[in-house]
Amino acid sequence: MKILVIAPHPDDETLGCGGTIVKHIVSGDCVTICIVTTAYTPAWSEEFLNIRNNQVNKATTILNINRVIDLGYHTVKLDTIPQKDISESLSNVVKQVNPDIVYIPHKGDLHRDHRVIFESSLVALRPVNCNVKRILAYETLSETEWGQPIEPFMPTSYCDISETFSKKVEALKAYKSELRDYPHPRSVEAIEALAKKRGSEVGFHYAEAFSIIRDVF
Repeated sequence: MKILVIAPHPDDETLGCGGTIVKHIVSGDCVTICIVTTAYTPAWSEEFLNIRNNQVNKATTILNINRVIDLGYHTVKLDTIPQKDISESLSNVVKQVNPDIVYIPHKGDLHRDHRVIFESSLVALRPVNCNVKRILAYETLSETEWGQPIEPFMPTSYCDISETFSKKVEALKAYKSELRDYPHPRSVEAIEALAKKRGSEVGFHYAEAFSIIRDVF
């Protein structure tokens, strides 16, 4: 199968579905990551941009990602860009990849970039001339749980990542600039706690949870 993971920012793919990605790859699926935004100067230094690029390369290598597509939009500025432009960019990615399954961020996430990408992704994935059979929304620590309570994340699908969780953590550690000390939600301890909680909900040691947006069978 062909898998597409749409990540508003580098590291969202690993936080939201890193263990699931590894499981897909081990099963022989072809996984493409589409990173929508990137840091930019002068908001960030050239030094940070170089560090960030190295972190992305290291993390995607650890996960053994087949392909990475970088759209190059500016981080935290997606709401200043016509949504039509973003949807068209994502539509082009969908045409290139022709995925069977697509993972996207949760609609209710705190970060505006995540909400824009959820909406733009659904436009790009309209069920007309589209072969996508399954669309799943993932949760992102420090974004999903901090969102408005009127749009809570409701898990309706789970992936057992008991055998791949260690690889997820290894990839997350590549994003040194994004990890924090516990009790911050982007700490290794908090990430493990969520994986254990999701696992306990369905009888696994570790799991990643998703909300089914579309399932065609």
